[in-house]
Amino acid sequence: MAENPNPYYYGTGRRKTAVARVRLYPNGDGRITVNGRDAEQYFPRETLMQAVRSPLRLLELANHFNITIKVVGGGGSGQAGAVRHGISRALLRADEGFRPTLRRAGFLTRDPRMKERKKYGLKRARKAPQYTKR
Repeated sequence: MAENPNPYYYGTGRRKTAVARVRLYPNGDGRITVNGRDAEQYFPRETLMQAVRSPLRLLELANHFNITIKVVGGGGSGQAGAVRHGISRALLRADEGFRPTLRRAGFLTRDPRMKERKKYGLKRARKAPQYTKR
C-alpha cells in the first residue's frame, strides 16, 4: 500500500441524495462505525450490511481496516449505496491496484438514478390527470 501522510484513507460516496464521507484506518480489526453507531445497528437489514461490506469482501480485506463513516441525506438504501461507493473510493487511495477489480464489480461507478421531479399540470412526475373525451 502507498505511503500516506494522514493516519487514514479518505473517500466520498454518493447515491441518490445520500452523501457518505468514509475514512479507512489501516491495521484495524474490521470495525465499521456509521454516524457514531455500530454499522449493524445503523443498517439493521442484512441486505444493506452486505452492500456496505461488499468492496471489502471482494478484495478480502474485511479485517484489515477500521472504518468510520459520516452519512447524510436519503434513506437507508441510498445511504448504504453511498457508503459502498465511498469505501471503494477510499480503497483506491490505499492501493491503486484495486481499481480493475472494483471497476469490474461496478463499485466505482456513481449510480446516476435520481427521483424525477414533479411537473406542473401532472399529479406526479409522469402521472397525468384522468382524461375524459365527453
